[in-house]
Amino acid sequence: MERYLKHQEIIDRSTKINQSYELDTQFFDDVVDDLLNSELETEDVILNGFNRLLSEVDHEIGRIEQFADMTASCFKGCAFCCYFPIIISKMEAKMMIRSIENFSEERKQEIYKHWEQYYENHKDKLEQAFAMDHTADSTKLEYKKLNLPCPMLNPETQACMAYEVRPIPCRTYLNYSDPQVCAENHLPKEPFSYEFLYDFYFGAINEIVQALYENGEDLFIDYPSDVWSYDYLPAWIEKWREGNWNEV
Repeated sequence: MERYLKHQEIIDRSTKINQSYELDTQFFDDVVDDLLNSELETEDVILNGFNRLLSEVDHEIGRIEQFADMTASCFKGCAFCCYFPIIISKMEAKMMIRSIENFSEERKQEIYKHWEQYYENHKDKLEQAFAMDHTADSTKLEYKKLNLPCPMLNPETQACMAYEVRPIPCRTYLNYSDPQVCAENHLPKEPFSYEFLYDFYFGAINEIVQALYENGEDLFIDYPSDVWSYDYLPAWIEKWREGNWNEV
């Protein structure tokens, strides 16, 4: 029978990580150097950097888990995290949507069709969500209570429709205890957050875009304004669908 970590054990291992684990930023730096020295087209440099740096966050979490002897109890189809407010920059939103635009035609159209139903079916909840201050500490719980799914969540399979380009918050919130704690609580105390990795990922992707911008390259990102504009993921997708990117 599988044994899950108790809350105190998670706290103890978190302490061990904070005190003893040394994060090697070279992994992120290597992605930046490799792409900026490549012969790829500008858009490919950005999207490759976006994908590779997201993957690097996953790899870093794996290294931390190995160091602390932790194995996540999360499983495909759980979707507990898919009801949290996902807040990302406009730059990240543009990278994510541009990546989706490069999916196969069948996969891309499936997502677009889903969005049509999503924004119609959840109109009232979305209005309530968008009225919430995403910088307020109380918002996370209030948003979660709305029971509003992420626009990337497939309602039939309970799986992410753009898993490989899912944002950092979706990657860095993991449960190492009994999965039941997620089913029974809006904000369980047991899950572990690696949100500190966001700074390393975001610093690296910003370095890539800044270098291209300073080199006079033609970008699909409005730099630097897109870097500092944040909103809920469903709000960004809605703006893109309505052609209102520039109204932010």
